[in-house]
Amino acid sequence: MKYLSTFSGIGGFELGIQQSNLKAECIGFSEVDKYAKAIYQYHYPNHKDYGDITNINESELPDFNLFVGGFPCQAFSIAGKRQGFEDTRGTLFFDVARILSAKRPAWFVLENVKGLLNHDAGKTFATIYGVLTELGYSVGWEVVNSCHFGVPQNRERIFIVGHLRTEGGRAGEILPFGKENKGVAERTIKAPIARTFTAGGNSGGMHSSMTLIKAIDTKQNGPPRFSNYCHSLGANDYKEPKKVMITEPVKAVLTPNRLEKRQDGRRFKDNDEPSFTLTSQDKHGVQVGTEIRRLTPKECERLQGFPDDWTKFGIIDGEIIEISDTQKYKTLGNAVTVNPIISIMNRISEQNIKPKG
Repeated sequence: MKYLSTFSGIGGFELGIQQSNLKAECIGFSEVDKYAKAIYQYHYPNHKDYGDITNINESELPDFNLFVGGFPCQAFSIAGKRQGFEDTRGTLFFDVARILSAKRPAWFVLENVKGLLNHDAGKTFATIYGVLTELGYSVGWEVVNSCHFGVPQNRERIFIVGHLRTEGGRAGEILPFGKENKGVAERTIKAPIARTFTAGGNSGGMHSSMTLIKAIDTKQNGPPRFSNYCHSLGANDYKEPKKVMITEPVKAVLTPNRLEKRQDGRRFKDNDEPSFTLTSQDKHGVQVGTEIRRLTPKECERLQGFPDDWTKFGIIDGEIIEISDTQKYKTLGNAVTVNPIISIMNRISEQNIKPKG
């Protein structure tokens, strides 16, 4: 199978496909953010760069079987006027539809924010759904929470899967997941977020006066509490870090320096809950005892299902560069979580789609 990657970010779809059972080759990618593209090209230097999707000439694309992308949701200026394909002009979804119409891949997988469903009182999603079905696709969709797929992050995103009706399959064979992942969800939610924060023996950075090193489940009466070896960083700590033992719950924190900022009315989680949704705008932290520190980029990588140091390097103008923490946070906040992609691609793999062309 061959696939085209659009709005590719730092390669969440690519990594998910690689880790799934789907045997797929990328014909090329499309991304415009400078640093996301740099990280992507560091990991996938041989993938053809098609640049801005609005400049892609669909007639020059080779055939492919699968289209993937986390397209952004902009306001549809005339959405809901029942003009079908024409309703999407002026939006990036128009370019998605344009390529699907020309190339007719057997499958597509699209990702977007949950708010797409109620944007413009539901008219935007109705337009998108209508266009995709008019193009000949059987379309299924579901709001998927990353915490149901093995990462302790409460991240709800809508996935839209389509299968070309002439290929004889149904998108309903892929979505919805329903209760299939209930056991995974329960195990993930009950697992300490500290295990993600400290997996591998260190938290991967020094972003305040405290960095977690190790978490131990003490299995006390009631909910689990965690003993954390922490060290206060000083000028000479690179020689011999100081260590202290504390026994406090570990809690996820959202933008601690902005008291009015909340997700679903909250700024602190309990220590047995998934973290807040990572975004490119907010600052995310962890509270241990009476101290709060910012999540490190490495911890954010883990919350999104990426390997440690995935965002450490990038390639710009043929040169390998180190990515700043600011850009790491931004690109990770905009990324697609890898784990749900793995599950979706495994389901597509089970359909035994034959390569096109």
